[in-house]
Amino acid sequence: MVTPSEENFKGYKQAEKKALELLAAMRATSPKKVDIELALLVAIFELHKGELPPDTIGAIVQGHLKTLLTFYGAKDPRNREPKQF
Repeated sequence: MVTPSEENFKGYKQAEKKALELLAAMRATSPKKVDIELALLVAIFELHKGELPPDTIGAIVQGHLKTLLTFYGAKDPRNREPKQF
């Protein structure tokens, strides 16, 4: 039997896979990393638009970044492939 936590992780992995596919498409659209970074951040704000104030959305992003730093901080910086959780 699948636990709710395992089911949530499965959903996350599906969304992560799609996000990495979108990133590949975005790289083909623009070689400028700042364009891609800003577009991804806009997508996060659009996801929560009308439900949360911008300051709260920013705090959510910062919280996620702190969590991700623990995974990416220990990686070899020469390996640019995203770490799979």
